[in-house]
Amino acid sequence: MMHSTTASSRRPIGHRRGHHHAMLATLAAAMLGGCSPQAGSIEPSADVPEATGWRAEVVTDGLVHPWAIAWLPDGSALITERPGRLRLLSDGKLDPKPITGVPKVCTNCGQGGLLDVSLHPDFANNRLIYLTYAAGTSEANRTTLARGRLDGMRLSDVEVIFENADSKSGGQHFGSRIVWLQDGTLLMSIGDGGNPPISFGGDDIRKQAQELGTHFGKVLRLHDDGSAPPDNPFVNRPGAKPEIYSYGHRNIQGMAYDPTSGRVWANEHGSRGGDELNLIEAGNNYGWPEVTYSMEYWGPPVSNETERPGVTDPVVVWTPSKAPSGLALYTGPEFPAWQGDLFSGALKFQQVRRLDLDGARVVGEQKFSIGQRVRDVRQGPDGGLYLLTDEADGELLRIVPTAP
Repeated sequence: MMHSTTASSRRPIGHRRGHHHAMLATLAAAMLGGCSPQAGSIEPSADVPEATGWRAEVVTDGLVHPWAIAWLPDGSALITERPGRLRLLSDGKLDPKPITGVPKVCTNCGQGGLLDVSLHPDFANNRLIYLTYAAGTSEANRTTLARGRLDGMRLSDVEVIFENADSKSGGQHFGSRIVWLQDGTLLMSIGDGGNPPISFGGDDIRKQAQELGTHFGKVLRLHDDGSAPPDNPFVNRPGAKPEIYSYGHRNIQGMAYDPTSGRVWANEHGSRGGDELNLIEAGNNYGWPEVTYSMEYWGPPVSNETERPGVTDPVVVWTPSKAPSGLALYTGPEFPAWQGDLFSGALKFQQVRRLDLDGARVVGEQKFSIGQRVRDVRQGPDGGLYLLTDEADGELLRIVPTAP
C-alpha cells in the first residue's frame, strides 16, 4: 500500500534525503535478509504492512541530531541536541539561542553527548528538569544523570545526582532513557558499554550486563535525588548495585510507562538482528548476551541460546534490526483505532512501527515510512504523536490524519 508522506506546504518530508535513505534501508534489508535469524520460540518480525490514513507535518527544523523532547506546562517544549545544547520550542518556533547552564558533555563520544530530557512530576512547583548524557572523554566516559532548575533561558542549581560507577572507553551504548513511575521514582537505562573488542576487567564489556556488581546493561530505579529506593530488588544482595531494577540488557533507547496497567515497555538494540521489545519487571534478567536472538556483526550467533529458564523472553524480536529508538504509548484522540498501542521509532529503517497491543501481547504491527532516522517518539500534551529525526538538520514532525 502506498501513501503520501507530504508535509506542510513548506516541503515534502524527506525531500532532501528520503530517496537516498530509502535506498540504503533497502540495501541494508537485502544484506541482512540473507542471514538466517536465530531459531527460537519467537517468530521474528521483519517487514510489515504500511499504515494508511496519516501524513507527517514539519513543526520545526534546524535541529542538530536531536535526541529527546519534553513538554512544559505552558505548551512549549525542551529539545536536546546530542552535541550538548538544550533548545526551547515555543509557539512552533525554535529559539535561536540555547538554554545556558547545561552540564558539559563528551562531544567526541560517538553515540554519546546530551541525550534524554525529562521533567520532574512536580515541575509546575519545583521547576526541576533531568538530563542524561555522556560525561568524560572518548577514553573514559560514563552515563550520567543531572538535574537543574529551569529559570527562563538558563538552568540553575545544576547537580549530578547519579553516574555509572565505572567508566568505559569508546562511544557506544549509553542507554539513557528516563521514565517516571506512579510512586515518583524514575527508571533509567544504561547500555552494556559496547561491542567487542571494548573490554572491562579483562573481558568483553558486554558481559557486564549479567553482572549485578556494575551498572552496565541495566535498568535502574532511582529516587528523584538519585538515591536507590530501599525496596529495589537487589538492595540486600551482597555485591549488587542497589540501584538495579532489571538486568541483561544491551542498549535500551526507548521506554514507555502505562499508568493504567502499571506496565513498563522498553525497546532495545540487538546486534545484527535480535532487536527486542520487552516488558520490564523488577528483578528480571533479560538475557543479554547469554540468551539472545542476535548475530555477531562478523557472522555467527552471539549465543546458541534464545531461551533459558529464569530469563524473560522478549515480546517482539526484530530481525533484521530496525535499530529501535524512542517509544511512546498512544492515548490521543486523533486516531481512535490506535489508542492503547505502542509506537516505536526505527533509526536504520527510518520508520515508526505501530505495535497493536492486546494487554501485554502484541497482536499486530504496521510501519510508517518517514525517510529519516527516527530518534524519539512522544505524545504531546495536545494528544498528538510527535517524532524527532536524528539528522544534521533534524526535524520535529507531527503525525496527523488524512481525510478519509
